[in-house]
Amino acid sequence: METLDAIGLGIMWDRLISITDEIQLALVRTSFSTTVRESYDLSVVVFDADGNAMAQGSYSIPSFTGTAPQTLRHMLARFPADSLRPGDVIMTNDPWMGTGHLFDVSVMRPVFHRGRRIGYTMSVTHLPDIGGAGWTATGGEVYEEGLRLPIVKLAEEGRMDQRLLEIIATNVRTSEQVIGDIMANVTCNEVGGRLLTEFMDEYGIDDLAPIAARIVRQSEQALRAEIRKIPAGRYANAIQIEGREGPITLACAVTIGDGDVAFDFAGTDPQVRAGINVPICYTRAMACHALKCLTVPMLPNNDGFGRPVTVEAPAGCILNAQLPAATGGRHAVGHFINPLVFGALAKVLPDRAQADSGMTNPMSFTGTHRDGHPITNIYFCAGGYGALDGKDGHPTTPAPSNMTSVPAEVWENLTSMRIEHKRLLPDSGGPGKNRGGLGQEIAIVNDTGHALMVSFFAGRSDYPARGVFGGGNGTPRRYWLNGKPIRSKGRYLLEPGDRLVTNEAGGAGFGDPRERPRESVRRDLENAYVTAAGAARDYGWPEAAPTTGR
Repeated sequence: METLDAIGLGIMWDRLISITDEIQLALVRTSFSTTVRESYDLSVVVFDADGNAMAQGSYSIPSFTGTAPQTLRHMLARFPADSLRPGDVIMTNDPWMGTGHLFDVSVMRPVFHRGRRIGYTMSVTHLPDIGGAGWTATGGEVYEEGLRLPIVKLAEEGRMDQRLLEIIATNVRTSEQVIGDIMANVTCNEVGGRLLTEFMDEYGIDDLAPIAARIVRQSEQALRAEIRKIPAGRYANAIQIEGREGPITLACAVTIGDGDVAFDFAGTDPQVRAGINVPICYTRAMACHALKCLTVPMLPNNDGFGRPVTVEAPAGCILNAQLPAATGGRHAVGHFINPLVFGALAKVLPDRAQADSGMTNPMSFTGTHRDGHPITNIYFCAGGYGALDGKDGHPTTPAPSNMTSVPAEVWENLTSMRIEHKRLLPDSGGPGKNRGGLGQEIAIVNDTGHALMVSFFAGRSDYPARGVFGGGNGTPRRYWLNGKPIRSKGRYLLEPGDRLVTNEAGGAGFGDPRERPRESVRRDLENAYVTAAGAARDYGWPEAAPTTGR
């Protein structure tokens, strides 16, 4: 395999990615929940026999992809590789061995070819429910948040553990969806094993390890080469974000060496008694994602991108939370690792730096459908994307994770809630030479005929997206319940007929607004991205009013 030329390696690499994409499609098509089927809160990863990640599904979220290699190591420590047999399925949702909170289930299947173990497939999805108080940031300890599963065998040589499935079903609200999604994970891994063995037969391959080694080595070399272009040194940043009871400080020092990077989160505030603490596995995944965005964003993910990176955070800080910390809303803090790292490296990577984004914002609803069946569904919405050098931020674009919003028609049918309207918010994008992406307003009415519980995890309410190099901030996120403002983190009861409105945060601007081309401001006015008052205030060009009559 060392004689495989670059073209042959590229063909095989692309084929492995197409296999992961097909695994992903099998997962989506067999899932029961909108979280997987519509919002794509999932990842799929293929490993060689030594546990090296070779490829991920094209539509995978960074935290799942980044934690999967460590999850596999934990699984193999519990069930050694030589003890695994065809048909075995291993599973966990432990926050410290999985993805950081109980709601994500990681499911692995060893792959055998002609009686020999040649690799592993793993799928990770956010379950509709895991019991406890539901998906919320209000828990004081992890034990309040739901059913915590150690690393277990869900199936042994093809025989499902029905008692384990019964325990899970008994502890969740929407058992049909939860068990259906778990079985979708099992199914897609089975598909993955078949596709990998077909790939090996087609190319006459007996071992995936040589291909994996080439892929990983080439990716690692590409990343190290880009790191060497960054001036060596130590670059620090600290930001404040919203906590449950007050502000939280996140701090990071990024040390650039000779082709390697060290992240040190010393100076970050301690963990709190609320469900927003972050296990170190999630912190590492997001730090690696931020680095990849700044260096080699177009290369497909694999194990090579973690090798030049070390991550440290003091035990007991909010980015290295220890048991029994509640972690249900760990993304509410962990998603800020990206802007924290971007801010640290902005001065040495001005052409790659990104202004802050309005960020992904999931809202979790639990209650009863109009027809009487239980519902527990996540509505994903997003603020505006932060601007970059030469590029305006896109409106209502998820960041740093990439889940999608459920279409209004699907949401209304499955929940019996009503989406009254969704509309862009003019002037919400931070002004700049390149403008931040617009936020949006969404109004949701409880038409179920029953009381609903809604949980919020949102940031950007007290600390809006920050501009860079003279760019302006985006507008903050706001919630209203029946016209009265409410907090961005917490749980609220929606009585029948209640109306919930969210104004999603705007992305921030890049560069001096006075340098924005006049034609760009005129186009923004024509598209109603900015108002005449906003153009005069932020860009100083009242003469840029539209001349088209609109």
